[in-house]
Amino acid sequence: MTINNYVLNGIVIGLVLTICPIKSESQPLTKHWFHQQRQKMVTEQLSARGIKDSLVLRAMLKVERHKFVPPEYQRLAYGDFPLPIGYEQTISQPYIVAFMTEQLHLNKHARVLEIGTGSGYQAAILAEICQAVYTIEIIPQLAIQAEKTLKTLGYQNIKIKIGDGYQGWPEYAPFDAIIVTCAPTNIPKPLQAQLAENGRMIIPIGEPYNQELVLLVKKGGKLFQKSILPVRFVPMLRQEGGLY
Repeated sequence: MTINNYVLNGIVIGLVLTICPIKSESQPLTKHWFHQQRQKMVTEQLSARGIKDSLVLRAMLKVERHKFVPPEYQRLAYGDFPLPIGYEQTISQPYIVAFMTEQLHLNKHARVLEIGTGSGYQAAILAEICQAVYTIEIIPQLAIQAEKTLKTLGYQNIKIKIGDGYQGWPEYAPFDAIIVTCAPTNIPKPLQAQLAENGRMIIPIGEPYNQELVLLVKKGGKLFQKSILPVRFVPMLRQEGGLY
């Protein structure tokens, strides 16, 4: 598993996990059990750590995270840690998903660009809140699987593109918010240009293993930047190979 992000007592730190899939049948994996696990996640991992946005909390309670992870990890889906989803990628820890979403100040009219679809979980959370979600994934296998999962769950306000997230999606710009779930070493200029006036962008920036989660707000055509937390995300990949 790759290093992703982990939050302990409200501080995001790096974590390397070796997770062994749980085979125990002591607790049947029923719909009711999963719902109880989501309720516990929202109460203990999100609300208790300061997530207050009711739209974010409602989305995190509703979206079935266990359907976005491989079957062997479903029992762990609501744990306080990231999980592997294949291709050296991970699904982020629930707290970091909620925290980044809350920082965008979203509403039902918002149009959001996501860079790094992964399993599709973050896109589903956004889709519960916003009018439209545009999400880009550079790994074709992940994009195809995410689209299948999201369609199965009935989401109709999400568009998925296989491509280079650094370039954004100019055909649908400008976006009221942009969320980036992989880390380049600098803020991509195409994404800056595609952010609408008064829009907000949340993005991890820095070298591998040494990144800051940065919030940008566009006012008067200018971007105002604020560092929020130290984090570790998987790096942003180039279409032609290598890292940004």
